[in-house]
Amino acid sequence: MALVNIHFLNLQNNYLFADIAKKVNAFKVTHPKADIISLGIGDVTQPLCPAVVEAMHKAVDEMSDSSTFRGYGPEQGYDFLREAILKNDFLPRGIHLDKDEVFINDGAKSDTGNFQELLHWDNFIGVTDPIYPVYIDSNVMIGRCGSFHDGKWTNVRYMPTTAENGFLPELPKGRPVDVIYLCYPNNPTGTVITKQELRKWVNYALKNDALILYDAAYEAYIRDPKIPHSIYEIRGARKCAVEFHSYSKTAGFTGVRCGYTIVPKEVSVSTFEGERIPLNQLWLRRQCTKFNGTSYISQRAAEAIYSAEGKKQIRATVDYYMENASMMLSTLRGLGYECYGGENAPYIWMRTPDGMTSWSFFEALLYGANVVCTPGVGFGPSGEGYVRFTAFGSHERTAEALERIKAWQE
Repeated sequence: MALVNIHFLNLQNNYLFADIAKKVNAFKVTHPKADIISLGIGDVTQPLCPAVVEAMHKAVDEMSDSSTFRGYGPEQGYDFLREAILKNDFLPRGIHLDKDEVFINDGAKSDTGNFQELLHWDNFIGVTDPIYPVYIDSNVMIGRCGSFHDGKWTNVRYMPTTAENGFLPELPKGRPVDVIYLCYPNNPTGTVITKQELRKWVNYALKNDALILYDAAYEAYIRDPKIPHSIYEIRGARKCAVEFHSYSKTAGFTGVRCGYTIVPKEVSVSTFEGERIPLNQLWLRRQCTKFNGTSYISQRAAEAIYSAEGKKQIRATVDYYMENASMMLSTLRGLGYECYGGENAPYIWMRTPDGMTSWSFFEALLYGANVVCTPGVGFGPSGEGYVRFTAFGSHERTAEALERIKAWQE
């Protein structure tokens, strides 16, 4: 008799973006002529830049010729992309990594969800709250989170990030945390962390032999030169941190699928007997067993963003979205709303007015202005009373949505 993995049954039936889709579809049934503008789900809208398109066309042509055809590629990625990453994303910041510390993936979501497989099931995890849901759900699947009560998992240390503490989570007190999830620039709040604050987390991890899983998927949106783009800008981080990157929002690769993970050779975890196990070799073994590599075409596309023209074109796209963020911040604050983020990240985190719940405001905005946002409570208990807006729409639709919100409020 085949038995189910009972931990999957512990997953909550409601998935945030599926719930949003259901409510929007229900609205469409009763309002079939309504023109809905979504500022909720963080998918991009601008096309791939010309340098990327040209590289993909060239790669496809190579695949059509037996002399240049590529079959299975290396599970950890082609050298041409790994070398471009080291040369462009890290060396300019004084970070020296080896090529075999770079693992190409099909997007940060996969690796942030899968990396926890390397760790014993009873590690105690700590998460900033609110948080990207994949971090917790992937740990639920292995039985690491305990049981779910009153909106929280019993074996998870929630570290609130709210306006009251300046969106800076406090270091864990009491029982030490074994695995820490950090995401900066942050999804969903759009806030950032300084080198001084990040250094506290690295020091905590080194002192308590903890592992930091650092999601840097939105680092391309950082405008403030004092804000770190990588945790490896902090001394000692190579011994305690794994870092995840994505081209999804940087280069519009949500449909192309490519990113990378950095696993330094120095970072290790312990057996019960005290033996240190390097995570680099363990992750390589996992990837060679369960991952067939990112497509050659996608990797050539990613390589192209590091060309001179590619850099210029990608920056223009990032600037385009950040113009949306600036427009949203200006308008929403002008209407009296309390807003955060949007200056070094493509998300606006807004407090709901008059004590409204996140879902109540979502529905009021949908029915009143035909505009979709994301309820903050879907990202964790501390997200209640907030909603998230994304800057990934077009200028025209973003401006129209803001005009609707103005009219709705007035």
